Amino acid sequence: MSYQQQQTTQFGNAVPLWAPYYGAPIGEAARRFFKKYATFTGRASRSEYWWWTLISFVVGIVLNIIMSVAGSAGATVSDSGATVPGPGMAVGVILLVIWGLAVIVPSLALTVRRLHDANFSGWMILIGLVPFLGSVALLIFMCLPPKLEGQRFDVPA
Repeated sequence: MSYQQQQTTQFGNAVPLWAPYYGAPIGEAARRFFKKYATFTGRASRSEYWWWTLISFVVGIVLNIIMSVAGSAGATVSDSGATVPGPGMAVGVILLVIWGLAVIVPSLALTVRRLHDANFSGWMILIGLVPFLGSVALLIFMCLPPKLEGQRFDVPA
């Protein structure tokens, strides 16, 4: 029996917030991301993790485009020939900083919950501090399928 079938039979149609939502649609993955803002316990499915990663990536690109466009309006060239961005660049930078601060804690929490689903300790997130290889290792961990042993991290409400 697959995880998704097991979820449906165990929880009915609604997946409780404490349980991982396997096969989560993009909207539900985003809702669960913000509802579990600083929840480092429990598990998160691959779909929850990767949908949020896509959303975060797209928002980052949009904010960078806004920053570039706003910065190019009113841009000047200094005496040394370097381009000096316009005042609109500050608006883009402020938006980017606000976005980053708003999602850093829930992103860390989601990564820890995803590690739990693959039956790793949440402290494994610290492997990301190792230059380059740590990021590659975390990427591999995020791609791993769920393991039944990961249920030890569940905290039913």
